[in-house]
Amino acid sequence: MTEIHLPWSVLAATLLFILFAAKLVIKKKKNVGGETPSVPEKMPPGSRGWPLIGHSLSWYNSVAGPHPPTFVHQQALKYGKIFSCSLFGKWAVVSSDPGFNRFIMQNEGKLFKSSYPKSFRDLVGKNGVITVQGEQQRKLHSIASNMMRLEKLKFHFLKDIQMIMIQTLGNFEDNHVILLQDVCRKVAINLMVNQLLGMSDESEVNKMAELFSDFVDGCLSIPINFPGFAFHTAMKVDDPVAFFPLITPSLTFRGARETIISKINTTIETRRSTAKEGEGVLGRLMEEESLGDNAVADFIINLLFAGNETTAKTMLFAVYFLTHSPRAMKQLLDEHYSIRSRPIKGEEELLTWQDYKAMPFTQCVIDETLRLGGIAIWLMREAKEDVKYQDYVIPKGCFVVPFLSAVHLDENIYKGALSFNPWRWMEPENQEKRNWRSSPEYSPFGGGARFCPGAELARLQIALFLHYFVTTYRVETNEGRQDVIFSICPFS
Repeated sequence: MTEIHLPWSVLAATLLFILFAAKLVIKKKKNVGGETPSVPEKMPPGSRGWPLIGHSLSWYNSVAGPHPPTFVHQQALKYGKIFSCSLFGKWAVVSSDPGFNRFIMQNEGKLFKSSYPKSFRDLVGKNGVITVQGEQQRKLHSIASNMMRLEKLKFHFLKDIQMIMIQTLGNFEDNHVILLQDVCRKVAINLMVNQLLGMSDESEVNKMAELFSDFVDGCLSIPINFPGFAFHTAMKVDDPVAFFPLITPSLTFRGARETIISKINTTIETRRSTAKEGEGVLGRLMEEESLGDNAVADFIINLLFAGNETTAKTMLFAVYFLTHSPRAMKQLLDEHYSIRSRPIKGEEELLTWQDYKAMPFTQCVIDETLRLGGIAIWLMREAKEDVKYQDYVIPKGCFVVPFLSAVHLDENIYKGALSFNPWRWMEPENQEKRNWRSSPEYSPFGGGARFCPGAELARLQIALFLHYFVTTYRVETNEGRQDVIFSICPFS
């Protein structure tokens, strides 16, 4: 059985810790005397947990550990798959029930709304598709979906992605030790910066990658805006004199977010001055009359954040799982060498859309990687009004958590749920589950109004990465250690 390690669950854990810390500072405990109140009438069954902290520490330990749904599964055994608990100073309803999770996602904007900490909203921007609500969210989501629809993938992204893959993966020497995580991050940031901003100069891309690394660290950190902390590095310091009274008052500091915004605005100005507004994703955004420059910049940052980290981690997990499953690696290699053995039309040896569609086992590997190591572990929502579901009533303002990973790793839904088994997606009984656009049991890209608009693009990027990676490098595991060694294939 493959042991699952999900380092990206730190995002979930940190965001929760932010909320928890904020509540401890600004909110007094309502039940004076240390009494533990019972679950409000008609809410799902559950318990309040420890005085003041509730279940927050148990939750944190679970989502930051190797098996994030541990706490959820334990509570579900006691109270059922929909239960109440106390998180961050308030009641929360947590669900590992596929039907209720889908109900929550399908009623986004109607009965529920997304709920992110203010520190996170400040960093990713108030005008981004991740944080906005209501009509503006639907509009931005529609723009993003339109930019990444199937026709765009075929005729705009397919070639660009491959050129970046070849350039990035072709720069390593034989027998050279590399960190796969760094490789995946570099590939992902190169893809996103090129596709969103049209940047191709290596020095510009490297600088943006460095800035974005600081930005992501800030998003996943405790929101302490003071020198030496990751959040401070990511955010702009409006008044440096407040931190360093002896410095020159005219001196200005820029955090990672402000520098990225500045680079995006400079790119916008350059596009306008050279009459190249319509080129690429940025160009299409600039043509939207209703979007000002600030909104465009926030939109780009949101797409960078959503697309870069998620794609990089999925690439990393896919290779990790494959290196621990020789049979799967062999079948994947056979599929990709079969594609490369076909006659090449044209001067460049690039894959066609037909080649991409001829990767059925690769798609199974991607689906299984997303099920086992998916990035969208759980979602944060808040009830907009009193919500009735079955015999329960969820009060307005209640924190609601559809825990997607708990469904994906449920032994009652997937036989051998903790094992990497890409062949499960070839079984007839799993075909209905596999429809990740509508399946309650499989939601790696969320659902409803906030369904990931870049889902198809992400799958294309991961498939092409796997193709060029496994046909360029030979993968060997270092026995007795967690290292994975890559060397240049003699036939590449």
